[in-house]
Amino acid sequence: EKRHTLVDNAAEKRYELDLGDGMALAEYVLGHGLIVLTHTEVPPKYEVGARQGVLEDIRRKKLKVVPQCPFVATYIRRHPEWMDLVLTAENK
Repeated sequence: EKRHTLVDNAAEKRYELDLGDGMALAEYVLGHGLIVLTHTEVPPKYEVGARQGVLEDIRRKKLKVVPQCPFVATYIRRHPEWMDLVLTAENK
């Protein structure tokens, strides 16, 4: 399986994943120590990999995430191993 490269395009405030047959995007707003994921566009067959790549990068950068995008919020709810990234009243 071809490994696609996730790019954090800070100038456009979005993650980009060139899939060869399409593009996956995750738009964000960066705050102090946190990132708000506002919107994602991912072709259905790539959904899991693209969201996982974005969350891995957020974890690497030691940021907290505010999953404003319903698709990301649902993904995190279904995959509790990412819950520690979510900004809550307890971990601000």
